[in-house]
Amino acid sequence: MSDIKNVTVLGTGVLGSQIAFQTAYSGFDVTAYDIGEDVLEQARGRFAALVETYRKEVPGAGDGRAAEALTRISTTADLAEAARDADLVIEAVPEQPSIKENVYRRLGALAPERAVFATNSSTLLPSDLKDFTGRPDRFLALHFANRVWKFNTAEVMGTPDTDPAVVERVLEFAADIGMVPIPVRKEKAGYVLNSLLVPFLNAAAELAAGGYADPHDVDNVWRIATGAPMGPFQIYDIVGLNTPYNILSHGDEKARALAAWMKENYIDKGKLGVATGEGFYKY
Repeated sequence: MSDIKNVTVLGTGVLGSQIAFQTAYSGFDVTAYDIGEDVLEQARGRFAALVETYRKEVPGAGDGRAAEALTRISTTADLAEAARDADLVIEAVPEQPSIKENVYRRLGALAPERAVFATNSSTLLPSDLKDFTGRPDRFLALHFANRVWKFNTAEVMGTPDTDPAVVERVLEFAADIGMVPIPVRKEKAGYVLNSLLVPFLNAAAELAAGGYADPHDVDNVWRIATGAPMGPFQIYDIVGLNTPYNILSHGDEKARALAAWMKENYIDKGKLGVATGEGFYKY
């Protein structure tokens, strides 16, 4: 097992909450950080919902183990408190470079020297962020898929500056929390998963935004023709529309046009996906 004991997760959105809960469920002490008490109250609601999800979907979780995970999660809006005893900090804040830069500049001065920093960024290379961390040799990417208890890959990708021993340490940690560690041998935007997934989702959005087919019909074609359990717009709803919107809005002209379509027709109407009860589908 890795020598990581205390884990801090920065950001308690859909995926950040899952990462924190899965880590606590696996026996680690977790501090979940976010910017305010109102956001943390929402996170505590997500943690409670995950207890029920694990009871239903995770073998062995119905014997009290899922509920016990809550006893190992503490929450705080104080970054210094969150970082104080961390062996590993997993950053899952919004996909905006300026936000991540600000977090790492502050974090580097607050965390113990021993702490390893890992970004869960879906699109940014760790090399884009390493100079802000103050510890490029102990910084890498640790990327999770949504619904971590079921789709349990953990892609680990360092930079040329990352100590190979740190990469091995994080691969071991990923296995310790029930993930399947996937070493990405050199930096690649999108890692393995999103290198496959993002073009697929963008192609679906182009069909709907261009008026070629309705989202439900696009999903039907994909499910029927391939046998896949979900279509792209169902995946959008599970991920939550804010993340793909942020990614698209920082892309080229074509991507920004898709972001504008998503914002006008869904996000501005409060249709953010499963978490809000409606996205491309109603829940």
